[in-house]
Order: sequence, then structure tokens, then C-alpha cells
Amino acid sequence: QIQLVESGGRLVQAGESLRLSCAVSGYTFSSLTMGWFRQVPGKNREFVAVITWNGGTTYYTDSVKGRFTISRDNAKNTVYLQMNSLKPEETAVYYCNARSLLNNYWGQGTQVTVSS
Repeated sequence: QIQLVESGGRLVQAGESLRLSCAVSGYTFSSLTMGWFRQVPGKNREFVAVITWNGGTTYYTDSVKGRFTISRDNAKNTVYLQMNSLKPEETAVYYCNARSLLNNYWGQGTQVTVSS
């Protein structure tokens, strides 16, 4: 079955950069729309970014536009989230999401902590 494994989360200072990775196995990666979400305890999971199957189209939540970049490498079955100029309020667990025509899949999440 499909597996999504995120990595790259850690403690950083405000203003620093971080790149998250999500490796996908057990599915035809190039057929999936891939996205990143984040969640703070006690709040709903929120959308961050999404990229279509061939990387041709990307969308971002307004608060990260110009600072975050989502990308994918279909040869490596991996999606990335480059995060620049991180802010303390962006401390959260970041989740990788994969969407096929019929299903929605999630990784286990990776913690990003931004200290002020």
C-alpha cells in the first residue's frame, strides 16, 4: 500500500530556511497530486501548498506566497517544501498529502519549530 514518509523538520531560528521532503512508495507517484499541510495542537489542519502530477501547476496559501516553494521529483518519488524566512507562528507539524482520483493519503508528519 502507499506510504508517505516526511523528513527534514527540526528547530530553526526565525528568518532561517528549511526544506522538507516526502518520499512516497507503493503507488505510481507521477499520477498523484501532492500537497503539504500543517497543524498546530488544538487547531484544524491547514493547507500550505499543492503541486500537480507533473509539477506544472502549484498553489499556495496566501501567508506563504513568495517564501515557500513546493516541488517534486517524479524520478525520486519525492515532493519537497522549501521554506524560507520562517516565522515563529509557522511552528507546526507539517504533513505530506497525496491525492489520487479516489483516495487521499497522509504521512505521519514532521515537526517544524521556529524560535523567535
